[in-house]
Amino acid sequence: MRPNPVKAKLRAGEVVFGCFANFPAPTIVEMCGLLGFDFVLIDCEHGSIAFPQAVHMIRAADSVGIVPFVRTPLNEPQWTMRYLDAGALGIQFPQIRTPEDAQRAVHSVKYHPLGRRGLAAARAANFGLTQPLAEYVAAANRETLVSLHIETLEAVENLPQLLDLEEVDVFFVGPTDLSHALGMPGQVQHEQVQALIQRVFREIRAAGRVAGSIAIDAEQAKRLLEAGVQYIVPGATRLFAQAVRDFFAAVRRG
Repeated sequence: MRPNPVKAKLRAGEVVFGCFANFPAPTIVEMCGLLGFDFVLIDCEHGSIAFPQAVHMIRAADSVGIVPFVRTPLNEPQWTMRYLDAGALGIQFPQIRTPEDAQRAVHSVKYHPLGRRGLAAARAANFGLTQPLAEYVAAANRETLVSLHIETLEAVENLPQLLDLEEVDVFFVGPTDLSHALGMPGQVQHEQVQALIQRVFREIRAAGRVAGSIAIDAEQAKRLLEAGVQYIVPGATRLFAQAVRDFFAAVRRG
């Protein structure tokens, strides 16, 4: 199992940048690595990526040295195990609401004694060909990343208990879902939505934990940096769309 430099950077207080990939395209993963992203977040929740396609995207990440994480569709141990066995170095869990949800997520990522993940000589363990499974288990427990979405009012209410979970690496604030929860769907810049988001960021940082969120563009990424957010994830689709708009703005006249 290869090391996870994203975890090392976060522990050192550094900022990491990833890219949401929500369509099945190993080439996009390779390009993200070549362009300097720290990690790719393969989106199997809202994206159209089936499991075999996710495996190819993880292989593509390995080929260029970018760290592959997966946003799982459900907080189900069987899904978590499959992505990790395929070589994902971390899992991002949507719709975490309670400490019990969070503990279930941690247990599905980590092996005994930290969790309950099932053990096999799968791809992540180099098929058992290069090291004893006992060594692999220790490395996996050390290197795998756990990221929890804070995107419901229940999660915000339970945030103090969630922040106590030592094995959670990132608390990822979902602005769109929080705007929906407040009855203002999609109005992420509304003052009430922003007030809640900034409050959550402050609570995460005050506890000495890592905050993450999505950035739709560079200006929003700068605002996240100012708020102390360390784990910042723009989306491949928006980045492409903005590049196209900038291109046509530069070359079209009238």
